[in-house]
Amino acid sequence: MRYLWYAIVVALYGSSSLWAADERMNVLFIVSDDLTNNTLSCYGSAVCQTPHLDKLASRGVRFDRAYCQFPLCNPSRASFLTGLRPDTLRVYENATQFRKNVPDAQSLGQTFQKGGYQVVRVGKLYHYGVPAQIGTEGLDDKPSWNRTINPRGRDKDDEDAGLIFTLSPDAKGSARFGGTLSWLASDGIDAEHTDGKIAAEVAKLLATKRDKPFFLACGFFRPHTPYVAPKKYFDLYPNERLKLASIPVDHWKQHPTAAFGSYKKEQDKLTDTLRRQALQAYYASTSFMDAQVGVVLAELERQKLAERTIVVFISDHGYHLGEHGLWQKMSLFENSARVPLIIYDPRAKGNGKSSRRTVELVDLHATLADLAGLTAPKTDGTSLRPLLENPDATWDRPAYTQVSRGTPTATGDKVGKSPWFMGRSIRNERYRYTEWDGGKKGMQLYDYDKDPGELKNLADDATYAEVVKEMKARLATKR
Repeated sequence: MRYLWYAIVVALYGSSSLWAADERMNVLFIVSDDLTNNTLSCYGSAVCQTPHLDKLASRGVRFDRAYCQFPLCNPSRASFLTGLRPDTLRVYENATQFRKNVPDAQSLGQTFQKGGYQVVRVGKLYHYGVPAQIGTEGLDDKPSWNRTINPRGRDKDDEDAGLIFTLSPDAKGSARFGGTLSWLASDGIDAEHTDGKIAAEVAKLLATKRDKPFFLACGFFRPHTPYVAPKKYFDLYPNERLKLASIPVDHWKQHPTAAFGSYKKEQDKLTDTLRRQALQAYYASTSFMDAQVGVVLAELERQKLAERTIVVFISDHGYHLGEHGLWQKMSLFENSARVPLIIYDPRAKGNGKSSRRTVELVDLHATLADLAGLTAPKTDGTSLRPLLENPDATWDRPAYTQVSRGTPTATGDKVGKSPWFMGRSIRNERYRYTEWDGGKKGMQLYDYDKDPGELKNLADDATYAEVVKEMKARLATKR
């Protein structure tokens, strides 16, 4: 009877009826901060416990080769929230709000507002200085949202009380905690922390009656340093059981110096004891974040919204935990460029499978607009719908990631006399090819079928000359 009534309404009034609008899919867009694939058990971790993300991955499509466009918060977030590459936005650092350079860009949030959705942000979506700007609007984009909520938890109080350990105790501002390794096993419970408050606010919104479909953006701060989480999550990972990354002797001599430009001087202080403590804290923060994802997804089920809601989970970029002798982000190795990406559309035929195709975060704007039946602006990405239907579908689109070295000029797009230069990388299903300053400061090529740890640079190996030639040509198309 319901469908007969619907057919009569469509016949009389057309497909733009309120009933048709009510049937549109909602979107729950969840972003974690500084999360590496290597700590998610659904991506193969044998150490870290992430049961809620594992469950989401088992229901949706898990992308095994997804990549950010710039392994730094502001450029990456501006890119995937607009669908435009960093070079289009000319955003390469954490200070420039993208509309300064591209004022008329239509963001993902604006696309859904234009489509009649209620668009709400809770927590960090665009860039925030972490932890300094927690509880504020950060570097937000007001046109992207109908409403914003900025929780602040006891992790900020613990910071103000001087309880957080840091490798840089004499540093000022964000460099003291957010820019270096720092951590705390907190006495508080989940609900007292900022991410716990974010989960609670999102759950509250899911339980709210509404007359429009929703696009609900949920931005967690963890596991971004400072790695602050309730002590019970630290207890999951006894230090003595944690394995440190293995780095071959003379490893840095085998690769361009620029490849290791993200190394920070304070890391010289790291002993094996401190490394294990940092790993424990990062794993704890990851499991804590996963538990908050569980709170949100449980409420989605409780409100019987799961089968009407597209769920996306990503990180803004990857993260090093000692691999290549590096910590944190800002490299063009896999650990930094690769990201977790899980998409659950209840209608998709590929659910429950993984895709080995090479995809990018810049694809998300086009993808979500496509899945929701909305008209997206022209972006630099493409819809991943074919891979949601068939994760093994033919797909010949490599991923491009870039990162800067040195100090840019005020405009950010001209080198001038500064030592600023760019590293650019292209990744297909087998290889990664990277050029530093157009190749003048070095090149890298890795064959992941033979060398998943990126230990042997093949850029000058004559056996791979044709691979270098092909990858170099394709990389040039994105400059």
